Amino acid sequence: MSKLVKKVFFDNSAKNTAEALEFLSEKAVELGIADDKDAILAAFNEREAQGPTGMTNGFALPHAKSSAVKEVSVVVVKFADTVEWKSMDDSSVKVAIAIFVPDDQATTTHLMVLSKIAALLLQPDFCATIIESDDEEEIAGAIEEEAE
Repeated sequence: MSKLVKKVFFDNSAKNTAEALEFLSEKAVELGIADDKDAILAAFNEREAQGPTGMTNGFALPHAKSSAVKEVSVVVVKFADTVEWKSMDDSSVKVAIAIFVPDDQATTTHLMVLSKIAALLLQPDFCATIIESDDEEEIAGAIEEEAE
């Protein structure tokens, strides 16, 4: 697998899930992860309609499965303030770890990456690193170390 984490964004100004997913969809195209912003946004929204991707402790794991995605990728967004996002523990979100997956890898690679990142979110040291760090390489490294 190539470098999984494509970018970490800091101090994003999104106030709610819709703004965050719009930002992620735009960045997916800008970063070359996908070639159709609207298709990515639709995939994110379809997944959110199935149930919230807000986890616990201020994290969300939005994921888009789409033929518009060129390769499995992860983008991390740290928000300037907390974001209104339906979550398992009813807390606001501070960090979104977005997963982008091509349709043809939707059942295998997608589930593997999603489950590994979800497992990382159960580790207090991992969560503290992601929340506290302002170093893109440190954040990407913490995710890549375990998720590949």
